[in-house]
Amino acid sequence: MNRHLIWFRNDLRTIDNSALFMACQDPDVQVMALYFITPQQWQQHHVAGCRVEFELNTLRQLSLDLQQLGIPLTVLTTANFDSQITDLATFCQQQQITDVFYNKQYEVNEKHRDMEAEQKLQRQKIDCHAFDDQCVVAPRKILTQDGRFYSVFTPFKKAWLNHTQLYGFKVLPAPTVKTHKLNLQPSNIPHHIAGFTSHIDLSYWPAGEHAALQRLTNFCQSDIDNYKALRDFPASNSTSQLSPYLAIGAISARQCYQAALNRAHSQGYNQGIEHWISELVWREFYKHILIGFDYVSKHKAFKQETDALPWRHDKDDFERWCQGKTGFPLVDAAMRQLNTIGWMHNRLRMVAAMFLTKDLFIDWRWGERYFMEHLIDGDLAANNGGWQWSASTGNDAAPYFRIFNPTRQSEKFDPEGDFIRQYLPELAHLDKHTIHEPYANNQQHLFLDYPPPMVNHRQATQDTVKHFQQLKHN
Repeated sequence: MNRHLIWFRNDLRTIDNSALFMACQDPDVQVMALYFITPQQWQQHHVAGCRVEFELNTLRQLSLDLQQLGIPLTVLTTANFDSQITDLATFCQQQQITDVFYNKQYEVNEKHRDMEAEQKLQRQKIDCHAFDDQCVVAPRKILTQDGRFYSVFTPFKKAWLNHTQLYGFKVLPAPTVKTHKLNLQPSNIPHHIAGFTSHIDLSYWPAGEHAALQRLTNFCQSDIDNYKALRDFPASNSTSQLSPYLAIGAISARQCYQAALNRAHSQGYNQGIEHWISELVWREFYKHILIGFDYVSKHKAFKQETDALPWRHDKDDFERWCQGKTGFPLVDAAMRQLNTIGWMHNRLRMVAAMFLTKDLFIDWRWGERYFMEHLIDGDLAANNGGWQWSASTGNDAAPYFRIFNPTRQSEKFDPEGDFIRQYLPELAHLDKHTIHEPYANNQQHLFLDYPPPMVNHRQATQDTVKHFQQLKHN
């Protein structure tokens, strides 16, 4: 009897999982599942401790779901991708695996690992079956007329929407229960991994695909219609907050897109649904960029000429930004939200990133790494894309002199100061006007346990613009 192995990575779900579904298609085969804990590799990739714990919690739920399908989940610990290849081959030999099924990952290291693993398994006469599963539209399905990857979002979005309308997409069900079950007990999954600590209260992020699907359902029933109107206001709590589940694959992009379309069909298409779908397309755009321009996985700017910018590397200024002590309330509240719950509102990610790169002119790679080390939804493509967008080194048609004013952003998107008060209790007593710029009154510092602004926004950004202008003329 053939024996199939589903190799789980960032696809921790049973519904709409291409590799799992295809591994279970033959009713006369046995199926087992495998997942690797790779501490050394996670450290090299700056994976946040809260994400590791969230992933372990999700694995426990996945193991229970797989048991219901008659599929035991084995969890092995190995140092890194190199040792993972060896341990995978050994496991397949020990368990007499005939076929390995997995969903592709698109980062450079992961692609290299998969290529090496497939070559090694083929030498052992084990067949490998790889699937494009991370995106609604598989990479390389959308190209420009001359066969290149899109590098600008708007034409990519148009092509993406045309492709989904023309060819459609399918959300796969969970596989049927296996009749030929293996006499193998699932692994005990640890709650913590040495070297990855987290102080985040993960009760805010219930684990597993059932929790993810419930969050998606709740969002589509109550918030998606007002998404365009409220999405930029962090105090409104009106975004889906599904990014941690998408990052580890507890839910698929196809499920999200289908849920949005279902809402549109039942209630009518509106701007809220349209803008939420656009956010899904942004996620796919950055995945496509990761494949088409893989040097962005190697700490390189998408606009390679901007690597010549004389970025500052001031550790003290960077630390003030990390701790939320810049003297700009919205920036500080954003950073403290990240440090408290392992997540940051998308509007605030842009504000915080632009402050670091345009006001402090500190290397965007420092900020990118800090976010990865603290985000529960840390994802290379989205994180890198967002940081390079903010730093004007990436995929953005807007000019480099487009710079957010953090005080004006605060007044516009937190007009009552409610979000700021949540994370900056030292400013909670200030009125809705003063809270955005506490030191506008020169005497205000006598009453505040809060630092004054660390830079003059206008002067700092003028200096940054000059650096870009000099680069342009060189």
